[in-house]
Amino acid sequence: MPATASTNPAPPTSGTRSDELVARRQKVVCSGVGMLSPMTAASAEGAIITDVDGKQFIDFASGIGVMGVGHSDPVVVEAIRQQVGELQHACAHVATYEPYVALCEKLVELFPHHEDTGDGTKAMLINTGAEAVENAIKIARQATGRAGVICYTGAFHGRTLLAGSLTSKVRLKEGCGPYAPEIYRLPFPKALPGETIDEASLAERELARLERAFDDTVSASQVAAIIIEVVQGEGGFNVAPKAYLRGLRTICDKHGIVLIFDEVQSGFCRTGTWAGYEYSGVKPDLSPWAKAMGGGLPIACVIGKASVMDRVNPGTLGGTYGGNPVSCAAALATLQRMAELDLNAGAKRIGDTIRTRFTDLQKKVNAVTDVRGLGAMMAIELCEGGDPTRPAPALVKSVIDDCRSKGLLVISAGVAGNCVRVLTPLVITDEQLGHGLDILCASIEQHANG
Repeated sequence: MPATASTNPAPPTSGTRSDELVARRQKVVCSGVGMLSPMTAASAEGAIITDVDGKQFIDFASGIGVMGVGHSDPVVVEAIRQQVGELQHACAHVATYEPYVALCEKLVELFPHHEDTGDGTKAMLINTGAEAVENAIKIARQATGRAGVICYTGAFHGRTLLAGSLTSKVRLKEGCGPYAPEIYRLPFPKALPGETIDEASLAERELARLERAFDDTVSASQVAAIIIEVVQGEGGFNVAPKAYLRGLRTICDKHGIVLIFDEVQSGFCRTGTWAGYEYSGVKPDLSPWAKAMGGGLPIACVIGKASVMDRVNPGTLGGTYGGNPVSCAAALATLQRMAELDLNAGAKRIGDTIRTRFTDLQKKVNAVTDVRGLGAMMAIELCEGGDPTRPAPALVKSVIDDCRSKGLLVISAGVAGNCVRVLTPLVITDEQLGHGLDILCASIEQHANG
C-alpha cells in the first residue's frame, strides 16, 4: 500500500535494530517510495513475518496480495534454487527458453479466454502489474485501431504513466502529470453512500450511464477498451455486480470494444477461484495478472484471446527482463502448489471466517458501515458516527498501528483510506487466523468506542 512522502513516519529514536534500519533507509531511499510504518522484515515462513529484532507478526497483508502460497514455500524455494543454477537470464526476445513457454502453456490452460468459437488463448510475460496493464492497453489499441480507454473511480492499475493515468486515487499520482490522453472515467458500479439498491437495478442504472457516455463523452467507435477490476484492490474491495459485468460483455461485443478485467490483485485463488471473474461467468478479451503469480518473485502476464493478442506489431510488447527464467520457475512451482494445497477451497474458508467475524463486529460497533469482498479478499469500512458519508481514515490508522504493536500486520484501502483490508496468505492456519482476527476486531472495537 503506497504512501506519499508527507505521510512517511518520523525518523525513529528508540534505538532498536528496526529503528536503525529504518533510519538508514530514510537517509538513502527516495521518500517517494512510500513507507507506511516503521516495521522491518528479516525472514518469513507461512503466514508469519519476523522482524530484525526477532519479533513475530501474523501477516494479514501478504506483501499486498503476493504471498498466496505463504512465505518460503519449500517447493517454490527449491524451484528457484534449481533454475538459478541452470539459467538466470537470456531475454525472451533473444533466445527461447523452456520456463517461459511452459508457463505460458500453463496460463492458457488455466485461463482460456476464448469461447467455443475456434479461437485460441495466448499469453505474454512481463515483470509487474503496471507493465501488464500498459501492455494490455497497447494490445487493445493495436487490435482495434482506436485510442480511447474507459476506466472507473476507485481504480488502481499501477504507477507508470499510462497505468497511473488509469488509476483513480489522486494522492498516488499528484504532481505526476500531464497524464496520458484518451482516458475516460466512470463511477464504479456500486451503491452510493447510504443507498439501498438491489444488484439488478444498480447494474441497469450504471450500464445506462455507460451508454449515455457514448453520446456525451466519447463515441463508442473511438473506444479501444474498457478496463475494470472485478474486485477493486486499492479502491476498497468493492465487488463489481455480476449483472454489470454481463452487461459490459454485451456492450463491448456490440461496439467492438476490448473488455479487460484487471486480475492483478484478485487472481490466483484469492477470491476462491483461479480467476476473480469466474464468479460472474463472464470472460474478458484480455486480462493482466501479477502479484500472487510468482510466489514472491517479480513476474506478470497478459492473457487474451488469440484473435486479439495476435493483432499487434512484432516488437511492440515485452521487455528485457519479461519472463525471466528464475521468475518463471517460481511461478510454475507456485501454480503447482496452489493446486496441490487446494487454495481455492482455502480462500473460501478463510473468507467465510473473516466475513462472519466482521459482520458480528458490525452489529456491535457503529463505526463499521460495510463489510465486503470476495473469497479471502475482505475489507471492513469505518466511518465517523456510522455515517457512510464521513470516512474515518484516522480511526483506521489508529487500528493499524495498534495491531502492529500487538503482532499483527494489516494494511488499509479505500480512496479515503478508511477501510482495513485483509489479504492473508492462503496457507494461514486456523489458529493464526483466529488470533489475528481477535487482535483486529478488539482493536476496532476499542478505538471506535473509546
